[in-house]
Amino acid sequence: MLLPLSMSKTVLITGSTSGIGLGIAREFAKAGYNIAFNGLENNGAEIAQEVGNEFGVKVFFSSANLLQESAIELMIQEATQQLGPIDVLVNNAGMQFVAPIENFPGEKWNAIIGLNLSAAFHTTKQVMGSMKTRGFGRIINIASAHGLVASEFKSAYVAAKHGLVGLTKVTALEGAPHGITANAVCPGYVDTPLVRNQITDQAKSHNMTEEEVIAKVMLVKHAVKKFVKTESLGALCVFLASEHAELITGTAIPVDGGWNAQ
Repeated sequence: MLLPLSMSKTVLITGSTSGIGLGIAREFAKAGYNIAFNGLENNGAEIAQEVGNEFGVKVFFSSANLLQESAIELMIQEATQQLGPIDVLVNNAGMQFVAPIENFPGEKWNAIIGLNLSAAFHTTKQVMGSMKTRGFGRIINIASAHGLVASEFKSAYVAAKHGLVGLTKVTALEGAPHGITANAVCPGYVDTPLVRNQITDQAKSHNMTEEEVIAKVMLVKHAVKKFVKTESLGALCVFLASEHAELITGTAIPVDGGWNAQ
């Protein structure tokens, strides 16, 4: 197992009380990190504490609305007060909506860009100064295969994730002289509630059954016909936060079963 730089470091993971984010949080907790959780689940504090108890690490929970810059600032201030400076930031929170461009609601576009892209900018902005001062930081943006390629009916999501990859590259260049790395992880389809909702939406858009959507739409571009595991994404993120990854920066790493090889 690749050990992190310190077993007492702190990671903030947005959208970490379910799905991909919770899977990533569990892997960091397993590696000894203290975890700042964020999510909208009503029992988010309990979820965070369960992880803390299971792995013997300190936890903090915030239900901050990431569409509000002031809420992000307060969340990071409170997390820092309780757990210490943020050493690793994982921008994971996201949302999805599927519709043809001509029918795509403007409010959905704004919300998706706001949560999937703008929130990552604001969290990065809040931790960057402290990371520079301490000469160390790891910023990991959970993008998507759709940060590298496109699919129909996903205009806002594809635009946001491409933007997130661009933000990652700028962050890497600005952070390089200060011991800060920034990388984007680009998963294919992960078996989470978010993807299950997409299956329903895609079935309506394509006039298919949900089983047909899985076989003919979702995994059709995966050379390896499997959903990505949240544990695999978490293990990759822990590696990117480790000393072995100090020269890996500004990258967009596909974890997509060979989707981008085609």
